[in-house]
Amino acid sequence: MAEEVKQEEKKCCDVKKTMSTILKVLLGLVFLALGVLAIIRWWGDLLTLIKGGIGLFLLLAGVITLAIAKE
Repeated sequence: MAEEVKQEEKKCCDVKKTMSTILKVLLGLVFLALGVLAIIRWWGDLLTLIKGGIGLFLLLAGVITLAIAKE
């Protein structure tokens, strides 16, 4: 009798868990699609941003390298 009650509880929770997982997967797919569309639409702006960040990245890499070499 107790095992039957536990199995019924598991079925109830499994449905909720499955629906939650499906919702999360669909939401993730929507975000992925929006991200791809944003990259396609603003490709030129993205390249400008990357080019602008290269100098800052190299500056930070140089400072970290000097800090490591100092030790």
